[in-house]
Amino acid sequence: MSFREKSAWGMGTLMVVTGLLWVLHMDWAFSDDHVHVFEIAHFFVAVIILSIIIQAVLAVTNRGEARKPADERERLAIWRAGHWAGSVLAVGVILSALVYGLHGGGASNLFNGVVASLIVAQFAQYAFQIYFLRKGM
Repeated sequence: MSFREKSAWGMGTLMVVTGLLWVLHMDWAFSDDHVHVFEIAHFFVAVIILSIIIQAVLAVTNRGEARKPADERERLAIWRAGHWAGSVLAVGVILSALVYGLHGGGASNLFNGVVASLIVAQFAQYAFQIYFLRKGM
């Protein structure tokens, strides 16, 4: 398994765990017009800190491979993964806006929908990277 694939596995796992914790914590009340950013800020901080830890551990345990630039196959796989993850993000944001517009819910629902779309899109990027790296694209 290449360094970039290990990195994608670690980051994808992090997105699943922190994303599930965020979903369990958030409030989907349709009447709430307040966005409680500071109540969920610890999830964002946790993702940043844990990302740094995961990448540092991978870099230390794979020193030679971590220093090498991505080869042509890896660059193409990462590019394709980013392309498809961008499409996932666009669909999620559009759906969040439609739900907000059709339901007339509070701003917190739009915020939660967009953040959920970001989490799903980031997970999708890592999943697509793993898929394309294993497929050999």
